[in-house]
Amino acid sequence: MKVNLNIPSPITEIKSDLISKKKLKVYVKREDLIHPIISGNKWRKLKYNFELIKKNKIKEVLSFGGAYSNHLHALSWFANTQKIKSIGIVRGNESDELNSTLSFCKKNNMDLYYLDRDIYRINKYSNNLINDLNKKYKNIYMIPEGGCNYLGIKGCEEILFEEDEKFDFICASFGTGCTSAGIINSLRKNEYFLAFSSLKGGERMRDNISKMCNHSKNWQIISNYHFGGFARKNKELDLFIQNFYLKHKIILDPVYTAKLFFGIFDLISNNYFKTNSKILIIHTGGLQGIQK
Repeated sequence: MKVNLNIPSPITEIKSDLISKKKLKVYVKREDLIHPIISGNKWRKLKYNFELIKKNKIKEVLSFGGAYSNHLHALSWFANTQKIKSIGIVRGNESDELNSTLSFCKKNNMDLYYLDRDIYRINKYSNNLINDLNKKYKNIYMIPEGGCNYLGIKGCEEILFEEDEKFDFICASFGTGCTSAGIINSLRKNEYFLAFSSLKGGERMRDNISKMCNHSKNWQIISNYHFGGFARKNKELDLFIQNFYLKHKIILDPVYTAKLFFGIFDLISNNYFKTNSKILIIHTGGLQGIQK
């Protein structure tokens, strides 16, 4: 089944009194508009993994994620369209009632298995459950959590390659660091990347991201807009999401993109960016998580 994709994704300029006052230009690369389901960096990470899967005629794909995983959500749907069996390893204990994300995965023929949080954190890629699944399914292709492997990075490198116009700053949120690594690999001369952490202690990810990059210059981690940790939020962030939509008609999710945009506007307020800077914000999708 061929999937229709909106690529290259459009770039939209956003305007506000604050942006004008600081004499900046701010643009959003609407990766969230690539596709209704496999939008944003989800498609980027799956693209080359599935090229390899189809080339090698693999019939089963396994990956990992939390109960509201954008990655598992996208993987289940895309695998189903390609007639490939998907298996999802979910962090945490099984619930009596599936949430909207896992219900969607089940509807798209994904087999779900649950892994204790401590085992998942320490040893999710090699444990008794994985060994049993390898025996059961025989020919599994394993994609790491969040699609974070060299093929996922390769896909994310194309986020910037599609556009000729240069910017002073590129900004995106990160979880596993795969998208950040791809963007860093494709930075052009005089472009600087700001990686906004969606989780507490994001600065500890620097070494992991550096190992995935072909160089370590022209980027830094912004780690003080996590709002208490991964998937945490408060009324201030909720209000920001509502007001941002009213002003710009762009939907943000509370896990990744809302924290990213909140952080950027806070940096603008505090004169982080030099006058006349051009800023490109990567909207990485993930809007299915709003359906909790």
